[in-house]
Formats: sequence, structure tokens, C-alpha cells
Amino acid sequence: MFRRLYLGIQLGILLFCTIVSGAYADVNLKDYGALPNMSMVTISPNGQLLAYRSTTEKYDALMVISLSDKKLLLTLDVSKIEPDGLYFINDDQIIFRASEYTRVNGFRGKFDLSTAFVLNIKDKKTRQLLIPGDKILAGQTGLGGIVGITPDGNYALMPAFTQIDNHFPTPKYALYKVSLKKKNLRVVHSGDYQAIDFFVNAEGTAIAQEEFDEKDGEHRILSLNNKKWVKIFSEKTNIRNRAFVGLTPDYQSLVMLLTDESNRKSYYTMSLADGSIKGPILSRDNADIEGVITNVNRVVYGVRYSGFTPSYQFFDEKLNQRMKDIVAQFPEQSVWLIDWSPDWKHWVVNVEGSDYPDDYFLFSESAEPMFLSSGRPNILPEQLHPIGKATYVARDGMKIPSLLTIPRDKVSAIKNLPTVIYPHGGPASYDRVGFDPFAQALAAQGYLVMQPQFRGSTGFGYTHYQSGLGEWGKKMQDDISDAVKFLTSKGYADPKRICIMGSSYGGYAALAGGAFTPELYKCVVSINGLGDLNDMYSWDKFQDGAKSESAAYWALQYGNGDIDKKKLAQISPVNSADKFAAPALLIHSENDKIVPIRQSEDMVKALKKNNKSVELIELEGDNHHLTESATRQQALEASIKFINAHLQ
Repeated sequence: MFRRLYLGIQLGILLFCTIVSGAYADVNLKDYGALPNMSMVTISPNGQLLAYRSTTEKYDALMVISLSDKKLLLTLDVSKIEPDGLYFINDDQIIFRASEYTRVNGFRGKFDLSTAFVLNIKDKKTRQLLIPGDKILAGQTGLGGIVGITPDGNYALMPAFTQIDNHFPTPKYALYKVSLKKKNLRVVHSGDYQAIDFFVNAEGTAIAQEEFDEKDGEHRILSLNNKKWVKIFSEKTNIRNRAFVGLTPDYQSLVMLLTDESNRKSYYTMSLADGSIKGPILSRDNADIEGVITNVNRVVYGVRYSGFTPSYQFFDEKLNQRMKDIVAQFPEQSVWLIDWSPDWKHWVVNVEGSDYPDDYFLFSESAEPMFLSSGRPNILPEQLHPIGKATYVARDGMKIPSLLTIPRDKVSAIKNLPTVIYPHGGPASYDRVGFDPFAQALAAQGYLVMQPQFRGSTGFGYTHYQSGLGEWGKKMQDDISDAVKFLTSKGYADPKRICIMGSSYGGYAALAGGAFTPELYKCVVSINGLGDLNDMYSWDKFQDGAKSESAAYWALQYGNGDIDKKKLAQISPVNSADKFAAPALLIHSENDKIVPIRQSEDMVKALKKNNKSVELIELEGDNHHLTESATRQQALEASIKFINAHLQ
């Protein structure tokens, strides 16, 4: 066990202090609901500087510290924006992405406008790299992407739509060369409106372009061969099933993730010379490749596999063994590789699970591992509630893996406990061993928390995912109901004290539980959930277009490609509000651009019309993912209060 030292900021001075067991009072709900005190940790190329986001009740800032001198070098207030991504491009400059929910001149409504900034550590100045309307098309979002840095380190290569002018009479998705030292940018490669991504070589030259024609349903790759752009790959599809995620170190092939014959997402390469495909090169029959480990130019060095705790594989055996050694020091925990220096001498990892709340460590060559800080310094390891794994069999024989968060004083006697069924969002996602603020807070109140990985979840193979298509409110919901049966048959859960809660799809599942199996639950909590699938599908088509990939994806989710309004109405909780027996709490963010707040508003109207007990809490200023500390705490505290009122 590492000695727990943390980096604390007090009066602008960096302090190294020892956390003493018992130094903190019992964990309160604010500690659970608060954003992590430390996040977005990144290490400088020389391994001497550390940058990270620090969030407390008093401030929200990006900080840069000197590890060797133990000094705070820079503090940048980011309380007015939403940071999302932070990394060094050299020892003196940092790139960070951020977004702001705001209005745009000439456009109706508000948008999440995201972009990238360069921060100079020496002069402490920041500059926005791409500004809508300034040589790029006004009104566009998603301007924080960087696909490469030039070898001299002076320019970032960033995709954006071109401004309409005499040179570009219609906007094109292009690659811009943007100066990191002064205000200067120009187009170095012009794609078209169907381009969605670019790949560059070591010199910063575009060598591949990915396109997706939503209207005709064609996915394409163009390659630069003998100074001419040639189509080397084409596939007819309404939904892309190949993910092009990077380049091989020799820049001769694209790296592609694709489901293989074993129904697992695996690693392939596609030659830029002729489009020939090799693979699967990396594959496991018990896990999917869910991410790749790359540098800023997206050269792939290794992969991360799915699982309740992640695992890794590098092409360099030395790196591979080093990662195995690090993971082995934290058994049964989730070990996340957060950042590393370009020479791979310095690695930053985050550890979370039953023994670590949210801790950061630095592993450097020829040095002892260093505990940097905890993202949740007010929560000690001994105050965590343990996370267990269980697998049960659904009524049709499908195996459903799940996580159980157990009140720590009940581990030796898990019997007849009040229980919260807590399905995840997505639904194309899955839960992991880690610090879940809602699961931990509920366990602290004495509740057993079950997180079932129902069919339709990712991470457990394509068959598990595919079996959920078109099963909203049906077999997917049966899997969740069967979790209740499993817990009660084992004697773990008190059948008279069970609540269901969830966010996003989990919010839909909670409402579906109240509507379709009212006998199972004593209360229902839906956060940013869906109640009316016909309305939701119409909204998605309005937002992205009837021929969009998004519309095709949701048609696949709701009806396995077949949208029938009558069938969607049958699985929409809003139309079965009269069946509710349990009181319901609905919580929704006013700025939710993924599931509009009217989904909860209409659900509340339907329940009230049927004289059902229901309450709606609107979270001001937050989004679908509850990224604001105050509103996340508000949602957590309201949920706990509501569940306590009906289960205790």
C-alpha cells in the first residue's frame, strides 16, 4: 500500500501533507455529489510538471505545479466554462478543450460551443485557437479537435468547416494549420461536406480522409497516393460499424476496430496503399477493444480492453510488462492509464474501486511510485463501500453480469436489505468498478445497490449488445426485473423495500419499471430520462435529419430498424401512467440537449392526470451529464431524501 500523500493548495502555496486515518468526519452527501477535487491530470514531456483541474466549493481552476520544486506555477480560473481535456504539447505549452452553453448570433436557441485553447506556462497567457466566424464557418460546434502537431511543435492541425467566401463559396470540412504562438491559421487540406475526419503523417501532412455520406449511406476512406486522393475503401451502411481510430507507427496503415468472428471488437489495419485489411491482429474472446493508446498524432501504441476493470496490451513488450506490473499492484481495482511522457518514462494512472476512491499515482523509471493526490480527499479508503460482482440468469437463459455495491457494515450479512436497482444509461454502455457517487451514497444510507448489465449493454460482446436491439421495455426490461427476482430469491433484498432509479436510458428503465412492473417497486427515480419514445424519435430526426446516422441508430435501438408508432407507444411509460403504483421523482437538466426536458414534463403531466404521486425537479444551468457540482449534489440529495421517505 502506497503512503498517501496529497497535493493541496492553500494560500497559493503547494503543500505536501499526510492524510491521517480518522482525520475526517463521516462522509456527507456533498462529498459524494461534488465533482472530483482533482481531474484531467497530465504530465509534461520532461516529467517535471504536472497540470490538472482542481475543483472545490470555492474555485474551479486549471493548475500547473513543479514536481521537483513543489511549487505552484500557474492557476487559471475556468469557473465560467466547462473544461474537457488537458495535455502538454511541450514543456512550456498546454492545450485544453472547453465548452460553453450559449447563444450564437444568427441562430435560434443555445448550443454547447466547444473549442481548444493554448496556455503558455511562462507568460501565463491563453488564446483560443479557432473562433467561429474568423476564417471558419460561424455557428459550428466541436472545434476542440486536434489531429496532429507539426514536428517543430509550432502548429496544431485542426478540422473545421470553412467560411463562405469567394475562395470557398460553399462550406467544406477542411484541415487547418493553426499557429500555437500567434494568431494565424490557413487551410492545408480541403475536404468536402461529407468528410468527418483526417489523419496526418509525422510531417503533419494529411494522408487519409474519412467520409460518411448519410444521404446515400456510404462510408469511405480516401488515401493520398502519388499526390492524388484515391478511394481505397467503401461500404454501404446507414450506421458505421468500423471505427478508424489511428495510424500504425510507420504511417502506412490506418488502425480499425471492427467486430470479428468471435463477436468481439478487435484490432485490424487497413493499408493506405491499396485498402487491404489485415487482422484481427489483437483480439480476445472475453473482452472488446474499447480504446486505443495513441500520441497526439494518433499513432497507436496499444489498446485497452473492456471489463468491469480495464486491461491493456501494448505492441512493445517492455511497455506491456510495465503496465501489467502497475495493474498488479492494485488487484480488483480499475487502473486507468491517464497520461504518459512521449519517451514513456513517466506514467500517470488513476485508481478507483473498493480500496481507492479516486487516486492518482506517478510511475517514473528508476524512481519509487509517487502518490500524487486523491480526487476525493474527504473520502478515505476505509469509508468506501465494497463493490462485488454477480451474474444471474434471465428468464430466457441469458447470463446478466452485474455489480453490487454493499453497505460496508453489512458485508458479512447481506440479508433482507432495502435495495435500489440502478440500471445504467446509454443503453450502449456499461458500468465499471469505480467510484460511482450515487451508488456509494446510497450504500452509505444502508441500501444494497444493484447495477445489472442488461442485454443491449456494450463491453460483453456483440451478441450481448445486439440482443437488446428493439427490446426497450421488453426483454431489456425483463433483465432488470429479473435482477429483483435474483436478489429476493437469494434473500439479499427485502421485496417490500425496493426502489428503481437511473439516468438517461436508466431513467427510461426506471419509468418503465414503474409502468410495466408496478408490483416490484416502492419508488421510482428518473434523472434526464425518456418517457415518450415517439416524441423522442421525432426530436432526434428534427435535430439531425431524417436521413442522419443518428436517426438510423435510434430506429435500430427502439425497433431494430422498424419504427412503428403504435409499438413505440406501447413501450412508452407516458402512455401507461395509469399503471403506476409507486410514487415517482423526476429530475431533469434545463440545458439537456440529448434528452429534452419536455420528456420529463410530459411524463409528469401524464402521471398527474392519473392522480399519481409525482414530483419534478428542474436543474438550472446543467446538461445531460450533470457536469456542474451544485446541481449534481442537488440531484443526489433529492434522490436520497425521496428514497429514504419510501424505503426506510
